[in-house]
Amino acid sequence: MTAYFKHDSAYIDEPCEIGEGTRIWHFSHLLKNAKIGKNCILGQNVSIGNYVVIGNNVKIQNNVSVYTGTIVEDDVFLGPSCVLTNITNPRAQIDRHSLYEKTVIRRGATIGANATIVCGVTIGRYAFIAAGAVVVKNVPDYALMVGVPARQKGWVSRHGHMLINPDNEGVMVCPESGLRYKQHEDSVRCIDIDEDVSLPEEMRTGKIPYDHYKNNAQKQ
Repeated sequence: MTAYFKHDSAYIDEPCEIGEGTRIWHFSHLLKNAKIGKNCILGQNVSIGNYVVIGNNVKIQNNVSVYTGTIVEDDVFLGPSCVLTNITNPRAQIDRHSLYEKTVIRRGATIGANATIVCGVTIGRYAFIAAGAVVVKNVPDYALMVGVPARQKGWVSRHGHMLINPDNEGVMVCPESGLRYKQHEDSVRCIDIDEDVSLPEEMRTGKIPYDHYKNNAQKQ
């Protein structure tokens, strides 16, 4: 008996490594030598390429293809129909299988629905790529990226809220969690929890709709 769940319509080529508690849904396909961590969710029609590495607790929504050359760290969210690539200048007549470009999506990052990540970049920890954005360069930790091509609009917390109104010491507070953040050179760091440490269990369940925080921010 396997330690993970696979829907009957899904295909898993051998060998693959799949962690305990992972769920693989309808019509998804894992090519051989893919490595999937624990407690991941692969939605409908997800394709994972050869030698792709997926961390723990990763959520991959419907209609996403993760191609060879991609590394996805723990706690990443890949939104519906987002696009990842692995060759900058593809041509049908040119075989570039030995030239796949590396794309790294670091811990806790979110890639929004229908966003495109052009290969060869690193998406920083807890960065947030807005729906429909097109990323063509490296993204700092905690950066909010919007538009085509994607440009930084600001900073977001681990809980996905804009970080605004820094105090006299430059400290910004997440309205949902109360965690404190501060800009450090060209990025942001959480003061209260190390970036490589998981959130405490009590901070992992949302209880108040996003609009509540958005409306309060607009009043400030």
